[in-house]
Amino acid sequence: MNIHEHQAKQILKKYGVAVPNGVFGLSSDEIVEKAKKLNTEKYVLKAQIHAGGRGKAGGVKILDNIQDLSLASKEMLGKVLITHQTGPTGKEVKRLYVEESSNIKKEFYLSCLVDRASSKIAFISSDQGGMDIEEVAKSNPEKIITTKVDLIDEIKEEDCKKIIKIFNLDEKTSLQGIKLIKSIYKMFISTDANLVEINPLILTEENDLLCLDAKMNFDDNSIFRHPEILELRDLNEEDPAEIEASKYDLAYIKLDGSIGCMVNGAGLAMATMDIIKLYGEEPANFLDVGGGASKEKVSAAFKIILSDKNVKGILINIFGGIMRCDVLAQGVVDAAKEIKIDVPLVVRLAGTNFLEGKKILDNSGLEIISASDLSDAAEKIVKEIK
Repeated sequence: MNIHEHQAKQILKKYGVAVPNGVFGLSSDEIVEKAKKLNTEKYVLKAQIHAGGRGKAGGVKILDNIQDLSLASKEMLGKVLITHQTGPTGKEVKRLYVEESSNIKKEFYLSCLVDRASSKIAFISSDQGGMDIEEVAKSNPEKIITTKVDLIDEIKEEDCKKIIKIFNLDEKTSLQGIKLIKSIYKMFISTDANLVEINPLILTEENDLLCLDAKMNFDDNSIFRHPEILELRDLNEEDPAEIEASKYDLAYIKLDGSIGCMVNGAGLAMATMDIIKLYGEEPANFLDVGGGASKEKVSAAFKIILSDKNVKGILINIFGGIMRCDVLAQGVVDAAKEIKIDVPLVVRLAGTNFLEGKKILDNSGLEIISASDLSDAAEKIVKEIK
């Protein structure tokens, strides 16, 4: 689950991390009234969307006075920002954040994330902040260091020193840096975060470290333990189909292809998408129905897939382990009779009770194309939509 910058900064502040003073609002009048309480020569106005690259898209403005802030906020609210992370459709700005300006001496990059390969927490740091870290990795890879630390209650001071070494701070500011890393680490493990990214982390002219921007992502599987973070969820920033899928415990991610996929198990879903590409088409989605396949769940999955106007055909790929193929087949038949499915439907079943499941599909009277294996299923659905 992603949250907004202003929310991320409040969490960081709670754990003792220095951030600029700021206020957020949902209207121009609200943001201007709140901004009057800030102690600053200039106002930094930021669009709040779940995407990076806002500055280049006109989503960050530095303003000299409250009158300019009022005009700029009216102009920014409702604007559609298109960045490298939003896709061509962009995201509409529905909330704003204003903070006090800072005297920037240097800009750094700092992030913390789960490294699944090593089962450790990885800190990535660079003295090239304020720009896309991907570009730095391409042009100046030596400017980025990765420090992997063990998952323990408190990060070791020697690891903190390794992380901030590339910043080349003086002795006094290094102490701030060590405290900063300890605070971020504590916040990271306490909230079940997947990612904390600060870009830029700045050194001010007063030699203080300050988090000028912040991005956070949390583990969806553990969010139930953190109701205070779940309250920060902004449904306006999420795909409506993905929101609907979450109501039925369906793991759904919209993609750009033409073949809708309904699969049980994340690994099998990935393999299904791969083989669709192998046969020359693109998957329209990732959809994992999980271990249960009631009529309601399958029906919801169909509706979500068919809500995508790019879908020209549907491939259902089920391996029955805990979930029986006959139960799934009956769910597919019941849902297909209830919903008008006007695109080709190919079903491949394997595993527990797959013969019984195939019989249910064959005797349903519906135009369902059975497949013997995954390759056969992919070949058939690609052929059907051409």
